[in-house]
Amino acid sequence: MDQSNPNRVNIEQHQAQRIASLDGLRAISIGLVLIGHLSGTRYFPFPKSVGDFFSLAEVGVIVFFVISGYLITTLLLQEVATTGRIHLLKFYFRRTLRIFPPYYTLLFVLILLRLSGVIGLSKADLFPALTYTSNYFTRESWYIGHTWSLAVEEQFYLLWPAALLWLGKRRAGICAAALLVLCPMLRTLAIFHIWHSPESTAFEIVADSLACGCLLALLREWLHQQGWYMRLLGARAFFVLPLLIVATSALHRSTKIYYSVGLSFINISAAICVDWCITWHDGKVGRWLNARGLVLIGVLSYSLYLWQQVFLNRTVTTIITTFPLNLALTSLAAMVSYYWIETPSLRLRQRLERRWFT
Repeated sequence: MDQSNPNRVNIEQHQAQRIASLDGLRAISIGLVLIGHLSGTRYFPFPKSVGDFFSLAEVGVIVFFVISGYLITTLLLQEVATTGRIHLLKFYFRRTLRIFPPYYTLLFVLILLRLSGVIGLSKADLFPALTYTSNYFTRESWYIGHTWSLAVEEQFYLLWPAALLWLGKRRAGICAAALLVLCPMLRTLAIFHIWHSPESTAFEIVADSLACGCLLALLREWLHQQGWYMRLLGARAFFVLPLLIVATSALHRSTKIYYSVGLSFINISAAICVDWCITWHDGKVGRWLNARGLVLIGVLSYSLYLWQQVFLNRTVTTIITTFPLNLALTSLAAMVSYYWIETPSLRLRQRLERRWFT
């Protein structure tokens, strides 16, 4: 390991600590988001109708949610196994220094661009974005549009560790399982505008994606003892499942089917696919998912997701929103964010964590 290159050290340390295949899956997820948002931008091969027809960006976000639920629950269970407890203050401290610095840097830049007249940004969007409540408001500005999913993640980070601590593994698992029933019911009500609207991103409408990841972490050991489940994971035709996920995403045009049944199928299937990738990480697909290049994209996925909305704007025809320059600028902004903001913030977190939580 080249100790003279701190960025290389950071990536290699991450590889040593990570769960196999998750970064590769993050890379695929951000790839779906990018393709979905690139569709319709100037000179991109796919028209807007392609990205919208298959809801590629939404599928990418769902996979992100499932991964988050699985990863956070796995880390919390490991902490309980090691220390016998969940240190909530430490968890919130770690999440704060991981998420807030790059996120609020983005918002600061957007506010500066708005004040200078470079972009149009609604004042009504700023408060929800600043307070991680965008998922409960209608977003008027494209530049803030993706903050709804970040708000959902933040609300999950706030609620789930406390639930796992206070309710215990079994009862928290029952609550997560209940969301797999409650969320589709609320989405069905939303179809008739009894509860929000069909396109609502309220936490209680979309939380079953995260719950699927949580349940995978809670039940994975038991599932791997079930013959029917292992036959499913080992089936030669397993590749059909991710194809069905993409095909089901096209049902969003049939609102009732998609929101009442389709999304639940995508959530559960995405969790099974995540488990498949973790389980068979040493196979051909696994080796590809864990290749250094794909891992790097996965490591940068948060930064890529933050900044892609600035450049992948199909409603504006400027040089910076034209393919392939828009993709190059997204990648450059993500790398600057990761190496100049996220990495120093993570190092500060390590120093403070050793000092405060030893």
